[in-house]
Amino acid sequence: MSVDNKNYQLGLLYLVHLLINADGIVNESEQNTLIKIRDKEKISDSVFNEFQRTVKFSKLKDIYVKSLELINSCNDEEKKRALVHLYKISQIDGSVHVKEVRLLLYSIKMADIDFDDVVAAAKLAD
Repeated sequence: MSVDNKNYQLGLLYLVHLLINADGIVNESEQNTLIKIRDKEKISDSVFNEFQRTVKFSKLKDIYVKSLELINSCNDEEKKRALVHLYKISQIDGSVHVKEVRLLLYSIKMADIDFDDVVAAAKLAD
């Protein structure tokens, strides 16, 4: 799996952005997680800057459509890896908001990845 796949990286960043904003409250641990993901996935400054420009000037619906388009262009392992990040972030603030659950489940469905596979991979990643 290529960690330098720009579609994977941008799709992941967009989905993370949507998830941490889903409940209308972005707490510090969620913001820190975005930075940790950037570091872990070795996302370059140019890709991260492109992400920041896009989310600043785009509607959430457009970001969501673009994120799914990008993630669906990835291989199954990359898709699952992105969804594991989302699954873990959804639990980071101690409460899972219904909008976070919807985003996570719909993203899993649209990526055609099994939810149980995401949960199992998240447990292995800890």
